[in-house]
Amino acid sequence: MRKFLFNGAIISAAFSGFSALRATASGPRDWRLLLLWVSWAASTAIAIGNVVDAANGGDDPTA
Repeated sequence: MRKFLFNGAIISAAFSGFSALRATASGPRDWRLLLLWVSWAASTAIAIGNVVDAANGGDDPTA
């Protein structure tokens, strides 16, 4: 669990999620809001995938 909490990509995804929530609450609802959420979901999925890959030994250059 510590790997997820202290990873820079996960922290960045959390802050961008908070920003997306604020934009949803205060901004207009149009196609740009949808793209904002899609990009947040993609970046969060990539960040989680990188942490899981690193935890499973994906950083081993001899493999």
